[in-house]
Amino acid sequence: MTTSIKVKFRPSTVASKKGTIYYQVIHGRNVRQIHTEYKIYPDEWRPGSAMPVCRQGHKRYKEISTIRQRIYCDINLLTKIANRLELSGSIYCIDDIVNEYHIHAENHSLFHFMKSVIISLNSHDHRRTAENYASTLSSFRKFMKGEDILLDNVTSELLQNYETFLTENGMAPNTKSFYMRILRATYNRAVDKGIIDAANPFRHVSTGIYRTNKRALSIATIRRIRDMNLSDLPKIDYARDMFMMSFYTRGMSFVDMAYLRKSDLKNGYVTYRRRKTGQSLTIKWTNEMQIILDKYPVNPTQYLLPIIRNPNSNPLYSYRNKGYAINYNLKLLGEMVGASIPITLYCARHSWASAARTTGIPISLISEGMGHDSESTTQIYLAAIDTTAIDNANSLVIKAVGQV
Repeated sequence: MTTSIKVKFRPSTVASKKGTIYYQVIHGRNVRQIHTEYKIYPDEWRPGSAMPVCRQGHKRYKEISTIRQRIYCDINLLTKIANRLELSGSIYCIDDIVNEYHIHAENHSLFHFMKSVIISLNSHDHRRTAENYASTLSSFRKFMKGEDILLDNVTSELLQNYETFLTENGMAPNTKSFYMRILRATYNRAVDKGIIDAANPFRHVSTGIYRTNKRALSIATIRRIRDMNLSDLPKIDYARDMFMMSFYTRGMSFVDMAYLRKSDLKNGYVTYRRRKTGQSLTIKWTNEMQIILDKYPVNPTQYLLPIIRNPNSNPLYSYRNKGYAINYNLKLLGEMVGASIPITLYCARHSWASAARTTGIPISLISEGMGHDSESTTQIYLAAIDTTAIDNANSLVIKAVGQV
């Protein structure tokens, strides 16, 4: 028994308001309607094509194009459900088609699936990655104006529109790429689970990592930061100490510093697992690190450094709030030392990589020391290092060419 699926438009009772698109499913002599959240104006509906239309260049062109793509995917899903039920040889009715569509829409939507991934990541203590997924979900939800979408409806055109949305909202290339990589990872998880078929909708959007603005401080600036007398400015002094601790520990990220436990320091070495990648790293505990640690009262919690200090507080909130305060005071410190860039905790990681490269350490060792998965990631850090040494080398070359 064949199933017919039609796209219909129901105008609003108010002529100037948007109407709603719905689907009419016909099986045998039975008819059912499936309501959608797609709303268009009456002049955007063409009954002959059973699709909304809008001329290119119009302010609603992107939105209408997205609605068209979502309609195509919805109809394709309904058709696949009907065909599968027909090929199964079992007896089924129109309600079976509609119910399966609703179940698929409820359980296999992008928002629902991303939430389940976030829950799973948190349950496995991958909290930093879970935060990244939550941030991406929040961004994409704003783009979609709160309307959920089926995973099947993640199309190339939709992602290109999202990329444009991010650009128009002032997002930097690496931020846009970051969101796209999280969405791609989510999509691939759904493919691995057999929820959707692989269609590579990310082929026309950027998912690479780009050279960033300079974040590394020179060795001379690091020395000035280290040697400043800040005894009368305890908040800036504390921020300086946490910055230097990160620098001394090969650019350890602040979240990893905050969650270092006393038990992680044994026999002159601190061993921890990066919360971002899960990679285990071991660092020799030096006198410079111990001097900073001894400067503060023993932490009453299980944690080693004076960051999360209240046993009754939420560790996540504690480290975040402390991070905000440190970065604020580091900016003040940067002004005091005449730094060429605003100083943040993250600068310590870039600065360590830059200093290591300047002193002749091979990139392979720098990459291993920072816990990078590949040297290409390390190259991103080194791409924005101080170019003074290169300029000096170029001067020598020019001078040599000029000699007679």
